[in-house]
Amino acid sequence: MKKRTFVIVSVILVLILIASGAAFAAPGKVYRMRNAHTQAPDHPVHICMLEAAEKIKERTKGAVLIEVFPSSQLGGDRDVAEGFGIGTIEMGIFGTGGLQVLDKRLIVEELPFAFPTKDKAYAAVDGDLGRLVNVILLEQGIVGLSYWESGHRHITNSVRPIKAIGDINGLTIRVPPAEMRIDTFKQVGALPTPMPLAEVFTALQTRVVDGQENPLATIYTLRFFEVQKYLTLSYHIWGSFLVAIAEKPWNDLPEEYRKIILEEVEVIKPKQRQMITEMEAKALEDIKATGIEINELDIAEFQKAVSPIWDKYSEVFGKELVDAVRKYAGN
Repeated sequence: MKKRTFVIVSVILVLILIASGAAFAAPGKVYRMRNAHTQAPDHPVHICMLEAAEKIKERTKGAVLIEVFPSSQLGGDRDVAEGFGIGTIEMGIFGTGGLQVLDKRLIVEELPFAFPTKDKAYAAVDGDLGRLVNVILLEQGIVGLSYWESGHRHITNSVRPIKAIGDINGLTIRVPPAEMRIDTFKQVGALPTPMPLAEVFTALQTRVVDGQENPLATIYTLRFFEVQKYLTLSYHIWGSFLVAIAEKPWNDLPEEYRKIILEEVEVIKPKQRQMITEMEAKALEDIKATGIEINELDIAEFQKAVSPIWDKYSEVFGKELVDAVRKYAGN
């Protein structure tokens, strides 16, 4: 009688767990994930994702296999985000600007000159700002796992040094296809040209555009400095790299595997950020050695010029999100 009662209770518990959406690890089942991003194979984001994927494979005893596709092999950020929706891609690492096609609020961290230091940016995305953005992501069927670093963005061009606001006037500058970025560069007198990252080197080389803006690690690993004459350290935007997974494959995973994935992408986050910092230092040294002219930007002048962008997009993002940015930025 006791044995029968135990069996009945066990069955009831299983049914309750199934009804609650819990998933179980089935013996021999393998969960395969494609993880896509736009960066080069020697970029810290790729190196660290490979390392995390290996640890996840090891800890799940081969049950979760993540294949990482660098260099826009599966498309740009927008393509990957859309791939989440149609089920062709399970995981991705995004600059948040690429996600604004899903919801304009997802680009909030890129308000110009929001984060003057890395520490302030880290505190924001690891704190209230990241939590708020994760809620918006989930509305779009995306689970935010961890906020790695892309870095502060800087401007290169092949026409003239950019130090003061007038220097950028009339230059064609490649930007990601993100509305706020386009508006920001229009605000300072440039002619922003939206373009996927994979097309930028050729566009710079053939003078389709005069310049571009990206973090030093990206400028370095994608070799943009080889076809540019001037680098301006502008720090105009700090950006994260969001490690994310589509909601459906996430929900299909057993709970124990979800926990492992979350742990591993978080455990390696400090290493990824440190690698970015080290690569930025090396990139600046190596780029300078090529003879490219390096200049500092009059940041105060540019901050004043882009203040209307804050006014315009505060209405788009809403008070709660903008307050979360200001809390950490001190603006």
